[in-house]
Amino acid sequence: MSYYQLLKGAEANSSIHWPTNFGYHLLVVRYSSMPPVDSCSISKKRGRFEVFLTSSFLIFTLLAYGFMVHEQFYSLLNLIEERAWYTIFMHSLFLALTSVLVYGGVLYHLTRIGYFKRSSKIRNDLGREQELVFNTDAPRLTVLVPSYKEEQRVITQTLLSAAFQIYPKRRVVLLIDNPPVSSTSDHDYWQLSKARSIPKTLTEYFKAHKQQFVQAENEFVSRNNAVSLNIIAEAERLTKLWTALESHFSDLIDSYDVHNHVDRLFLTLIYERLQSIFSDKISNCKALTIEAIRREYRFLVILFDVEFDSFERKKYLNFSHAANKAMNLNSYIGLVGGFYREERVPGGMVLSRCDEKDATLSIPDTEYYITLDADSLVVPEYSMRLISMMENPENGRTGIAQTPYSAIPGAESLLERIAGATTDIQYLIHQGFTFFNATYWVGANAVIRAAALQDIKVVTEERGYEVYKFIQDHTVIEDTESSIDIAGKNWNLYNHPERLAYSATPPDFGSLVIQRRRWANGGLLILPKLIQYLLKNFSLAGISEGFFRFHYLVSIAAVNIGLLMLMLLPFGEEFNTIWLPLTSLTYYILYARDLKQNGYRITDVFRVYALNLLLIPINMGGVFKSVEQAFTGKHIPFARTPKIEGRTAAGSSYIIFSYVLLAQFFAGGIYSIVKDHLFLGCFSLMNAAILLYAIIIFIGLKESVEDVMQGVAKKELSIEDLALSTGRKNL
Repeated sequence: MSYYQLLKGAEANSSIHWPTNFGYHLLVVRYSSMPPVDSCSISKKRGRFEVFLTSSFLIFTLLAYGFMVHEQFYSLLNLIEERAWYTIFMHSLFLALTSVLVYGGVLYHLTRIGYFKRSSKIRNDLGREQELVFNTDAPRLTVLVPSYKEEQRVITQTLLSAAFQIYPKRRVVLLIDNPPVSSTSDHDYWQLSKARSIPKTLTEYFKAHKQQFVQAENEFVSRNNAVSLNIIAEAERLTKLWTALESHFSDLIDSYDVHNHVDRLFLTLIYERLQSIFSDKISNCKALTIEAIRREYRFLVILFDVEFDSFERKKYLNFSHAANKAMNLNSYIGLVGGFYREERVPGGMVLSRCDEKDATLSIPDTEYYITLDADSLVVPEYSMRLISMMENPENGRTGIAQTPYSAIPGAESLLERIAGATTDIQYLIHQGFTFFNATYWVGANAVIRAAALQDIKVVTEERGYEVYKFIQDHTVIEDTESSIDIAGKNWNLYNHPERLAYSATPPDFGSLVIQRRRWANGGLLILPKLIQYLLKNFSLAGISEGFFRFHYLVSIAAVNIGLLMLMLLPFGEEFNTIWLPLTSLTYYILYARDLKQNGYRITDVFRVYALNLLLIPINMGGVFKSVEQAFTGKHIPFARTPKIEGRTAAGSSYIIFSYVLLAQFFAGGIYSIVKDHLFLGCFSLMNAAILLYAIIIFIGLKESVEDVMQGVAKKELSIEDLALSTGRKNL
């Protein structure tokens, strides 16, 4: 199958309709050899207003919290005199739980201030970016795309977004982690075969175009050396090349079979972006100097000068076979810069280091890596923007640079849209983290300096073979733990305040359960490493950094446990205080404002609240997995978020727990009202109504029953299998 056919899909053309809010995400095109993007800036006037507004709201929140503490503390003093120990305990617990929630609200205010302060000051250095791209000594770049049972279309889009980076000396490597051929079903074998074929197909396409433009460049050099150059004729030659490429990408767009909003974003970020580059060159062609012409020919070569490769660690015995993304990346990174050959040993195949003359596999060295999840897309400027920043001598100790991914806009599913909204708000929070020197690596995409990974490398043993670990796999949130490892070696982490990367959001509740449970699992396990790091670097700046880093690790556990206890424990009428809701009022106002500024509706803040209530059991499930691992020492398997056609069934236990929580809210509300605790009763009934709404719109009543019945059937089947297995053993 040709590259063109691979991308064309069905014959029917599809019109593209963007939502009205998508203008926020589009890139600005200007005439240049590499049209720059400078969409990260926020006007100083707006930045000052947002900082003032947030600071005022923060003062209000702290005052409300102060009055609440004063109110409770005064009651505590009286209770201590009366020796009412149970009530003293309840008051102390109430203060602790509400303080945890206020902690999160204060952090949101502070990160928002940091975000707007950074975004109103930072500007892209477009001159440095151009200099880097046309520099023959530019640092080498390797893009690593870890993949596990991904669909062909998903892989192809991600590899193309990586391949069409405006950056020289780049390699794109697909790290295929599918099960070995010997243990696959027919479908798995077909899927594995398709994954292997994609890099080969893309190589043919890019190689053909590169050869065409290398030849055109060489002919230009010959003409320039032979006689005086005819600038007008050269401009006409370039215009023909630009016109051909503009037409080429236009044809790809017209023939692309658009299935969903992911396809629409791919077209906008990659094909339409590239088409606009050449269309803009044609319409703005002016008098060109010889140097400008030379750069234009070089740009055409650079655009298609990319190497593709793939690697499968599970083919070899001497690599880790641990079921997680970290070890998939580690296996390849450990090979970089060496020569290898395959050797047959008892039990299978190994890959051994050897001299260059004996090698069947050579992996070039590199100065930078980009790690890119197989369901993510990055804009063509991503590499040059972040690497040019890291190459600035002032940033010589920047180990990781990234732009926390945004949700892919235009989702048809309400669940996907609201879950994506929470992701886009996290983007803002992570930008604020960088302002306070508390950046965490968010693993969907990142530019990583190879030297930083070498500094945190450790050597372990698995099945008798030496294994390198650059990215720790102690938890399933390997990026978070590695952030502390890198910071501990005096490397900085940096978030660029510009939306350059997008990643898929689970489209249904079943797949969202898997993703959010994984996100909730591991923070508590990493906490001791964070504390050790903070004590080692104790200072006033370290206290500020710890304030933000600590919350990031414990918030899921603390906030969900705190909410549950506040809603379910029998706090009496004496805990009714107007100050408690006031401590969260400004948080929700700012959250709604940020949703609006990110292209969502203000009313989506209520849907986000509903989704968060629904996610309490899932988050608690992830936290309990962390506790289980802490006590047993057994690693929790990495659960991949499914990307399949149709609906993913949710675990029956989570569905049942949601209904139990609904019943508890309702019963607790009625009980409180009967006991004349009107405030608490109304609060519980309100949460019951919101949770019921969340169950109906995010899961579905019919789907809830189906998932529970399916879960019961699976358990019965597993019990039957266990009985049969036991019977066979006895026989």
